[in-house]
Amino acid sequence: MSKLGNLGARLHRGEISYDFIGHRKLWYSISILITITAIVGLAVRGLNMGIDFQGGAVFTTEKTSVSVSQAEEYAKDASGHDAVVQKLGNGSLRIQIAGMDIKQSNQIKDDLAKDLKADTESITAELVGPSWGDQIANKAWQGLAIFMVLVVIYLAIAFEWRMAIAALVALIHDITITVGIYALVGFEVTPGTVIGLLTILGYSLYDTVVVFDSLKEQTKDLTKQTRFTYSEVANRSINGTLVRSINTTVVALLPVAGLLFIGGGVLGAGTLNDISLSLFVGLAAGAYSSIFIATPLVADLKEIEPQMKALKKRVLAKRAQASADEDTAETRGDDGYDDEPQDTAHAVVGPRTQPAARGRGRGRPSGKRR
Repeated sequence: MSKLGNLGARLHRGEISYDFIGHRKLWYSISILITITAIVGLAVRGLNMGIDFQGGAVFTTEKTSVSVSQAEEYAKDASGHDAVVQKLGNGSLRIQIAGMDIKQSNQIKDDLAKDLKADTESITAELVGPSWGDQIANKAWQGLAIFMVLVVIYLAIAFEWRMAIAALVALIHDITITVGIYALVGFEVTPGTVIGLLTILGYSLYDTVVVFDSLKEQTKDLTKQTRFTYSEVANRSINGTLVRSINTTVVALLPVAGLLFIGGGVLGAGTLNDISLSLFVGLAAGAYSSIFIATPLVADLKEIEPQMKALKKRVLAKRAQASADEDTAETRGDDGYDDEPQDTAHAVVGPRTQPAARGRGRGRPSGKRR
């Protein structure tokens, strides 16, 4: 940990750095590839919408020794539809079947009780209408749109409109990747998933705002100097906050990973997967986009300004002049004089003698003047 802290301090002071901005085309290519993969997965596989959005019936049994695969076969035979079965922590089963009405659910409940060798009264049935899922989806879209508008307005006021655009692009990038991974993995989309998607928006913006704040501080009166371009200052801002962003992301990912891999995978609490997967993917994508997408995009937008173009020309011209001066100095000796041979034909060789002063010590044995 001390080495990591030392690394962070050296990055913050600018003693060492990595050229994130210089490799921005690589990061853009990686993000575009991942985004295209997510969109293709979403288009081909689609989202596994939960019963809350499709409507149907949910049956919950008491503790049973029947396996999940066997329960899926029983539910399919009883309803004629594919069912989603989850093993709950207390050993009971949660069986979801879409597209059921009250009469069908009662018959399916009786059939499941026979197959599971359980009492009919021990199985609870809940009906969910598709209109409720539509209301959730509409409210989620409204909340997302309002959030995006408020974020753009705030960042445009607190920073500038270029940073607002870059942050908006990063948010869309994070949401697209998260939704695409949901489609590829096949996890069920529930209201918990929607909550997770809305939650990651704040986490995604956190690291981005931290870098933007550092960039805003370091670019004050930038055009009055000729040492650094805007892209170079942006790169210093990323390096200065890099370890902080990594530490924050890791600390946030650890409990979410516990929910996803231990709670959902080991303990079998499938309901935790709904929110934990969206949080895990969204947090990782948000940390990536703040470093590799948002800030390089701001640098690109700023570098096309006339003032920043002029600054870049002055910086490069000064460096070219300094390089030329160094090359000139290298053709000379270490003492700064030219190494070209001098004309020594008329040079005085040997020790130099000073003319004796007239009348010095005249008439005095000691040679001293009175």
